[in-house]
Amino acid sequence: MKKLTLILLLCTGHILSPAQNIDSLQGLLLKAGKDTNAVLLYYTYGRAIEDEQPDSAVHYYKKARQLSEDLGYRKGIAYFASNYIVVLNRRGQFREALTVAEEALELYKEIGDDYELATAYINVGNEWHYLSDYAQAAEYYLLSKKHAEKINHRSTLRRLNNNLAAVFFDLNDYEKGRQYAEAGLQLATELKDDFAVASSQFNLASAFMHLKQPEKALELYENIERVGHQINDYTFLLDALLGKGDAYAAMDSGPQARSYFEKTIAFAKEKEAPEYEMYAHMGMATLLIKIKDPTAGNYIQQGIALAEKQGSRLELKDLYLKASLFNESLGNLQKALDYRKDFEILNDSIIGEKSKTAVANLEAKYEFEKKEAQIALQQAQLKQKNILNYILIGGAAALLIISSLGYRNYRHRQRLQQARIDELETEKQLAATEAILKGEEQERARLAKDLHDGLGGMLSGIKYSFQNMKDNLILTPENAQAFERSLDMLDSSIREMRRVAHNMMPEMLVRYGLDIALREFCNEIDGSGAVHTRYQSIGMENAIIEQTTAIAAYRIVQELVNNTIRHAAATQVLVQAHASQQENLLTLTVEDDGKGFDTALLKQPDGMGWSNIKNRVDFLKGRLDVQSEPGKGVSVLIEIGL
Repeated sequence: MKKLTLILLLCTGHILSPAQNIDSLQGLLLKAGKDTNAVLLYYTYGRAIEDEQPDSAVHYYKKARQLSEDLGYRKGIAYFASNYIVVLNRRGQFREALTVAEEALELYKEIGDDYELATAYINVGNEWHYLSDYAQAAEYYLLSKKHAEKINHRSTLRRLNNNLAAVFFDLNDYEKGRQYAEAGLQLATELKDDFAVASSQFNLASAFMHLKQPEKALELYENIERVGHQINDYTFLLDALLGKGDAYAAMDSGPQARSYFEKTIAFAKEKEAPEYEMYAHMGMATLLIKIKDPTAGNYIQQGIALAEKQGSRLELKDLYLKASLFNESLGNLQKALDYRKDFEILNDSIIGEKSKTAVANLEAKYEFEKKEAQIALQQAQLKQKNILNYILIGGAAALLIISSLGYRNYRHRQRLQQARIDELETEKQLAATEAILKGEEQERARLAKDLHDGLGGMLSGIKYSFQNMKDNLILTPENAQAFERSLDMLDSSIREMRRVAHNMMPEMLVRYGLDIALREFCNEIDGSGAVHTRYQSIGMENAIIEQTTAIAAYRIVQELVNNTIRHAAATQVLVQAHASQQENLLTLTVEDDGKGFDTALLKQPDGMGWSNIKNRVDFLKGRLDVQSEPGKGVSVLIEIGL
């Protein structure tokens, strides 16, 4: 039976969903410059075409990495691994994938946060797992779990449950593996993620297969196949086909099992997935050997070739044994002996590596116990000679320990109290900020309404009265000209009043949402000639964004663009809004080609504009990242949970 499917995390930062329309992505690529947005677009386009055109996808991944190196964009360099290893794993190139994943891990140790480190550790663990080194795989999974638990990232914890289930299955502890698989499925169900549910169902199905309950496994494989068709994921379809073949074989339904193994082989060849092809050949060989079909030898040979190419040592060992028994049943004793030797050599190698580790551990344990015995003997001798000294020293030590524990307990209580005070202070500040921002928006809305409905109506009425007066007055040419100038000034005043009212509470934002409001704002700035402004919208058309969040996001972009106009001496500004429903995340990016600045200046208390931006981001519990150097423009990235 095939190994448990391991979940590869894609640490691709703010990359778009692969479901993004390919034509629209191509259009964005044609307009892209040489900036970090172009890097993310290359990765996104590669992921969108990866299933059908893996070689082209790799080409775009490498373009993204090269541009990241040219820009000094280190996270862009790290993103390469999470995308490229997917292609390598589907081709069975696990050693190459391990090298790429380890390089990304070292980079994330320098620049990554807890989520990115959890992702990088789990990716390295997966490659070790594919290479059948379960100790190394478990070590990296546990390192990943430490970072995931630190930030309570439930989707990553779900994946770790799945992968730890795989470790226990490979160690033949199937009941323990089932428990981890069920924990992963529970988290996936709570997250309402079809992809995650199908992955967890596959792990649980594998548990039922190991526990000799193929009927339960078959029901889960049917669900996995249905999800595979829904989300157009061929790996799920391969998992379902191969799993159904194994289940029918376990239920002694030979014709159905053979049909599904043949479908798996054909589909795996079409999708260049040699691991699935290898397991299907193994399943078919086992099935045919059972009914003494001589064609079993062909499937064994093809399975051996695939296992050797991929470096799958455990599977190769099993195939050697199958080949030996098969040739022995046919009377080909020399071939049977040769394959038996290959099996024994490989089996001894695998067991030998484990034995070396076990022996080393036993030696270390023996040396430790021997030293402990020597120390105990010396202590007993000293105790006999200096009983009184030991009592005094013991009493002093006990007093010191009690004092130390008392002081430590006192300090611990102080720290807990201080932490609680800090927490309450933070909550108080956030509540105050929320009240200020809500009050500010309410006042803006009231003033906008008063200006538009009150003052606007009055000015329009005055203009109408002046126009009626003009028709009934006899004026000298000079006075007529002055009258016309006054009417023009009145028109300008009305337009300016409407502009101010619109800025205070944009009608587009209230009526049509954030996407249309941002586009209209950027078009107005661009049309004014202040600075050339471009707006890019990704995934925003159907995004559901609460009005409070939308208003705050609009104000943030408005403040950033106004800062650029006032201070940056820029010629171009790019505003990008990206809503990811999968990640439940709104990402705003504002970049300019201006004179830039030293970001250390942001730590100074001056500057109401920047303070307003930071307060709004804190209010939304978002993340703010500013990249700038003198002479190199400014890039501001903001992430807000939806």
